[in-house]
Amino acid sequence: MFAAHVAGFTLNHITAAATWVVQEGGGTLATDPLGLWKAMGWVARTVVIILFIMSGWSIGVMIDRWMAYSAARKQSRAFAPAVAGALRDGRIDEAIKVAERNKKSHLAKVVTAGLMEFKAHQDSPGAIPGETIEASKRALERTEAIVHAELKRGLGGLATIGSTAPFVGLFGTVMGILNAFIGINNSKATGLAAVAGGIAEALVTTAIGLLVAIPAVMMFNYLTGRVEAFDVEMDNSSSELIDYFLKKRGEIRR
Repeated sequence: MFAAHVAGFTLNHITAAATWVVQEGGGTLATDPLGLWKAMGWVARTVVIILFIMSGWSIGVMIDRWMAYSAARKQSRAFAPAVAGALRDGRIDEAIKVAERNKKSHLAKVVTAGLMEFKAHQDSPGAIPGETIEASKRALERTEAIVHAELKRGLGGLATIGSTAPFVGLFGTVMGILNAFIGINNSKATGLAAVAGGIAEALVTTAIGLLVAIPAVMMFNYLTGRVEAFDVEMDNSSSELIDYFLKKRGEIRR
């Protein structure tokens, strides 16, 4: 919603600037977004369509990741104290059930894998305690890698949009300037009126390219920071779980 308001505000000012240029040159040019669209060449229209597709894709990724991260954070806050209480009392089955009730939590996914691996080896006859710990550790590492990949889903596309959208807009700018020179050549005229259409196309495509790129880059950096914070939390949970397994093994030996 904020990006849409910014886009409208910028486009209105671009239109006003283009109108002023034309008035100074004595020509005529559309003064509204629809009129500018009709006045654009097919190359500039293609650029604008591509930019709007990129914008829609990036907004979709932002919303999807925001919802996923918010759900993970909310469920993790409820999961951590509940599973800690269950493990403190030695109720591993109860801890697994708590984790399964919080499937959107990144911590629950990691802890579930470690607990299930530990329980499977613990229940098997003739299991070697050292191998049980190592198997649980490997399960935690595998699950961390999988959850990390799930959390980063879509962020690569967001980074690509943020880095390429200005160049797509720049392509439209170049084509707009080229159209301006072609207009000068065809009309055998000089002055601002002869190049106003091309300048307007160039300004619009450049502005849209920047409006697509800036939010994408900002949100990519923000979401990447949240993923790194989740990674730290998963590492800490894995370490604490391994410590719990070691303590449990010590109790069994006694």
